[in-house]
Amino acid sequence: MQKTRYDGRQITEIRPIKITRDYIKHPEGSVLIEIGDTKVICTATIEDKVPPFLRGQGKGWITAEYSMLPRATHSRTTREAAKGKLGGRTMEIQRLIGRALRSVTILEQVGERTIWIDCDVIQADGGTRTAAITGAFVAMVDAFHSLYNKGQISLIPVTDFLAATSVGIIDDIPVLDLCYEEDSIAQVDMNVVMTGAGKFVEIQGTGEENPFSASELAVLIDTAKQGCLALVEKQKEVLGEEIVILINKVEEIIEQRKIEQQKIEQLQKQEQEACSVNGE
Repeated sequence: MQKTRYDGRQITEIRPIKITRDYIKHPEGSVLIEIGDTKVICTATIEDKVPPFLRGQGKGWITAEYSMLPRATHSRTTREAAKGKLGGRTMEIQRLIGRALRSVTILEQVGERTIWIDCDVIQADGGTRTAAITGAFVAMVDAFHSLYNKGQISLIPVTDFLAATSVGIIDDIPVLDLCYEEDSIAQVDMNVVMTGAGKFVEIQGTGEENPFSASELAVLIDTAKQGCLALVEKQKEVLGEEIVILINKVEEIIEQRKIEQQKIEQLQKQEQEACSVNGE
């Protein structure tokens, strides 16, 4: 493999990124995310109820669905609805998206609401699941922001930004953000989900034909980190300064509330002790 790749990029260069907010009129949050020729519509819908296992607990839930337009790929694929069941790949991706988003959300601050994330691939050229996660995060934040603006929640319940990208090894060379042609010939294929602080949420890696070493793994993870941080910067740019500031203040606000609650509990305890003494 040459230093320039199938589409002319450098080995650690991510494809062009474009995120369009408010792409669909009706959902509380919606984006079209484009990473190279991969295009995914991501929506976030607020439902004022939670699954049965969470009822009465005062916390929310985030769940995801993922699908692909039949002609999003080179040849038409049959809709899974026509088959009567979801494929294993689809179920895996849906769970991945939901897990990833929940990892940076304070569910206790959501209230008894479900955030439905719908990710629909309209054009696939590699990295659809990672694009879905990156776009879904923006849609979810917009949905939370709509609740915040209505005064229904007191903060945006997100602890950090979240993005995902792919890395792989082709001809023994680590590369970032594989397109379809690269993905189909990669010796190693890996998806990495990270926070804006550089913490890992999920790492999915497979040696397609060859095992890979610990040193190669370290290089792949470092390469993925560069890509994820570039995606986070794009998210911040698209969401704007006001929302970025609100997200950055969340943990500080939560900590202040904990301290205030501890003070209240301490005062209540002192009052109870004083009443006990006076009663005696």
